[in-house]
Order: sequence, then C-alpha cells, then structure tokens
Amino acid sequence: MNHRIVGTTMPVLEFALDHNDAIISEAGELSWMSASIQMTTHTQHAGGGGFFGAIKRVAGGGTLFMTEYRAYGAPGEVAFATRVPGQILPVPVGNGYEYLIHRHGFLCATDGIELGVGFQQSLGAGIFGGDGFLLQKLSGQGTAWLELSGEVVIKDLAPGETLRVHPGHVGAFQSSVGFQITRVPGIRNMIFGGDGIFLAALTGPGRVWLQTLPIARLAHQLQEYMPQARAEQTTEGGVVGGIVGSILKGM
Repeated sequence: MNHRIVGTTMPVLEFALDHNDAIISEAGELSWMSASIQMTTHTQHAGGGGFFGAIKRVAGGGTLFMTEYRAYGAPGEVAFATRVPGQILPVPVGNGYEYLIHRHGFLCATDGIELGVGFQQSLGAGIFGGDGFLLQKLSGQGTAWLELSGEVVIKDLAPGETLRVHPGHVGAFQSSVGFQITRVPGIRNMIFGGDGIFLAALTGPGRVWLQTLPIARLAHQLQEYMPQARAEQTTEGGVVGGIVGSILKGM
C-alpha cells in the first residue's frame, strides 16, 4: 500500500492499494476509486463492538456506519479529499501512541484502528451551535489520516507545561497530554452569551496539533451569505423600510 497527498489548500489523499489491501473511513468520505475497489459498509470497523461500538462512535461525533474500501483481483486506487481548506496528516497509532482529535478530524485509516469517544462536554449554544465540545479517541494498531482545517501549528509540550487554547483551534493531541475545559470569568460579549470564554487547557508531556480555521468559526463567517440569512436580512430591511416610510409620510 502506498499513499500520497496531492494539493495545498484543498488537498486530496490518494491510495494505491495492492490486492486485498484495505482502507476504512466514515460513510460519505469517498472522492473517487478505480473499478477494482469494492466497498463494504457496516458498523463493525473502527472501534469494534458491533452496533454498540457504532453508538459510541456516534456519541463521539462520528457516523453510525463505516465503509471499507478493498482492492480485489488487481491493484486499485481510492481517494479522499478534504471538506474545507486545510491539511491532511498521517499519524502512527499503537505502540504507546493514541490520540484525541476534534469531532471532524478523522479522515480514514488502515484496518485495526479503533475510533471512539474521547471527551464530551456541553459549552453552551454560542460556541458550537449547541452541540457541545466533542473529541474522538484514536487507538488500536495501524496508521490514521487526520483532516485539520486551515494551517496546522505543532506544539511539543514539556512535562507540566500548559497551553490554553480556544476549543475550536484544538485539532489533535497525543493521549499523554492532559486536557480539561476551563472558563475565563469576567469576559462577556454577545457571542458567548455572557457566560465568559471557555478555553481548553492542554498540559504536557506530548505533542499538540492546532488548527487555524475552526469549522464553527468558518460557518459563522459564511452564515450571512446563506439564502436563509439573506432572506431574513431582506425581511428585516423591508420592515425597517416600511416603518421609516410611514414616519416620513406622516411628517
């Protein structure tokens, strides 16, 4: 099995699979594949445990079904592209290496990788649209490929060294890194609903991957350009215009 990452801001991960080689991903991640690749969708991979293992994946922000892409009879190609501008990173799993990744961070993996719940906490509707803050845990044995949004900044934390990060910028970190959500009191604004700012406290030892473009922040920036938002703005503008017109007419 060989792989390569093609592209810069919107990269794609391409695999050249030998006969009987397989890659697993969450359902719906496929970009393209050759005719010799056979797809099998079920709940068994990336965590095991059958249906209950799948429920644990869903609780961690994953999908109920996983898809296996296996080359049969001849070598084949399968590819997975990023969903937003960002980077694709391979990480070795096993032999003491486990990871916690943000809820959209898992792209694909070799067979033998387990995907489950790593961390879950409600932070209020203002930060992640009411879904709370979720981390998935990567364990097992093999290689996994992560999708991080924006540019990636790597921090190697010494034992006892703490880095405080906005939760949306947490891309991934080794399981040896301590993690907890803290609140900074006394800072109030409309975005956070007057509850203060939540920060993730990451304490070494271990490696941390930070992402510069949180998906929630990107969605917030694009929201005003969505059809529904534009319709609401038009309606509000019409109401305001009507009120102003009535006032001027009565003058």
